[in-house]
Amino acid sequence: MDFKFFKKSLPTLIFFIVFSAVSLPVFYHLLKVDNRLKIYNPADVNPRLVDDSMLHIQKNHTVADFELINQKGEFITNNNYKNKIYVADFFFTRCQTICIAMAYNMSELQEFYKNDADIMFLSHSVTPVIDSVSVLKEYAERKGVIDGKWNVTTGSKKHIYELARKSYFAVLDEGNGDENDFIHTEQFVLVDKERRIRGYYDGTEKKDMQKLKEDIVLLKEEYASK
Repeated sequence: MDFKFFKKSLPTLIFFIVFSAVSLPVFYHLLKVDNRLKIYNPADVNPRLVDDSMLHIQKNHTVADFELINQKGEFITNNNYKNKIYVADFFFTRCQTICIAMAYNMSELQEFYKNDADIMFLSHSVTPVIDSVSVLKEYAERKGVIDGKWNVTTGSKKHIYELARKSYFAVLDEGNGDENDFIHTEQFVLVDKERRIRGYYDGTEKKDMQKLKEDIVLLKEEYASK
């Protein structure tokens, strides 16, 4: 054995060992960062979805405080969703088109996450005058809504429309909640524990529901690594 060669190579070997010990964790960390879900701000979204007053905002967007009434007649606020990951949508009980698929897929998600205390659901009626508490209660019973897990809500039309246009960026239709305004969307919106938007999904498509589940895994891993 050539011990002189070994002695000459030892510093190089040590360098590579130290370099690997330092660089591999950094490389792994960078991969994990790249794998994190995007945080959506108004400037990242189709301008047609965003209220004109918010188009310039490029960072730190969060869902605004809200106060709604659920299928049990209870007031539901953002505090009910504190430290929760949740999926939000906009619907109306008399809808006979996309809402049927949306309700089915939301029910499937509820069933999938029914034992996961981190995950909740929030549906907003876009016809709140028609969708009274009694109507929502009957609707919730038909759809298998689990009280405390999935809130199906009504409230001030102006408030709901502001949430749609200024918080969730979920509808293309213009409107601020006036009498003749009518908004509707198939979008499911994923919101994290800091009330930031982390994803948009077509609530009528099975492939998007699978993507939503995969993104929730990534989001939960993000919180677990903190």
